[in-house]
Amino acid sequence: MPSIKQNPAGHPLPDFRNFGVMLRILLGVNLLAFAAALVQSAGIIDCVQRYVDMAAWVQPLLLFNLSLLALLGNLLRRLPPWAGQAVVVFLAAASSFLLLDFWSFMAVDDGGWQRLTRAALLGGLCAGAMLFYFALRAKAFSPALAEARLQALTARIRPHFLFNSLTAVLSLIRAEPRRAETALEDLADLFRALMRDHRDLLPLADEIALCRQYLDLEKLRLGERLNVEWEIADVPVDLKVPPLMLQPLLENAVYHGIEPSGDAGKLHIRFARSGDELHIDLSNPCRSSDAALTGNRMALANIRERLALYYDLEARLETSEVTLPGGLHEYRVHIVLPCRSMKS
Repeated sequence: MPSIKQNPAGHPLPDFRNFGVMLRILLGVNLLAFAAALVQSAGIIDCVQRYVDMAAWVQPLLLFNLSLLALLGNLLRRLPPWAGQAVVVFLAAASSFLLLDFWSFMAVDDGGWQRLTRAALLGGLCAGAMLFYFALRAKAFSPALAEARLQALTARIRPHFLFNSLTAVLSLIRAEPRRAETALEDLADLFRALMRDHRDLLPLADEIALCRQYLDLEKLRLGERLNVEWEIADVPVDLKVPPLMLQPLLENAVYHGIEPSGDAGKLHIRFARSGDELHIDLSNPCRSSDAALTGNRMALANIRERLALYYDLEARLETSEVTLPGGLHEYRVHIVLPCRSMKS
């Protein structure tokens, strides 16, 4: 199944289109350049000057290589890992050689085979160092993926939700047996989703369907007190998203927002696409200061961790509590996901 994790398990090559990967490469290579300037300098001022001189040569080379690797990302992943790494090192060495040769042709640099060879070796060594870092990082994240899956399996459905749902179904068996049967099917689908492999992405349509089933079950219990408004605008429903990303947020909205109020409340869910980003907004009424309950924070931390594992720095989750006219309070969650996908 397609996945857009920043570094699929077992593959030492990172996703060069990922913003977090690009940022780490930029910082890593510049730190190496600064370290080289520090070793060669006689003082702080000399170190800064040497680093500025190096940066003028390193930055265009970095940007060129990052653009090239982003274009070749899928091709590199189809190669054996060692071959993909060799290609990356070769591209870095060759581009360093050619750039210095260009500066020599433009009479900006003295050139010479020794300088050209040294530039190629330095470029290749920097690429090798960054690949080694990403390979270590991939191994370090493998246990975290397993741990995130365990968290998703054990912390999604609260025990009292199961008890309340079964109680609501029992009350319908004699009066409305067909509705009770549908509710039990929804409950079975919900728990079946909990047992899936949470390392793979699922279509957005599946996630929305699961959330509708969950809210239908809660509506059995809360009746007219729970009102749900869906707004889905210009969003491809086959877009892949992390599983069980929205359901725990909806569960928080019901248990920390609508249920304690004792009055009818509206849960608003909005999906919208803006360029290459998917924006998801959830809002629900809440009592002041109740949004910071421990259960709420645990679920939010869990989702933030899983988003980081899937998308690195390309996704974000923001929360806020606002005061509406009339003194009412509303809790809001805003999620931003990249719309593109990457075949592993």
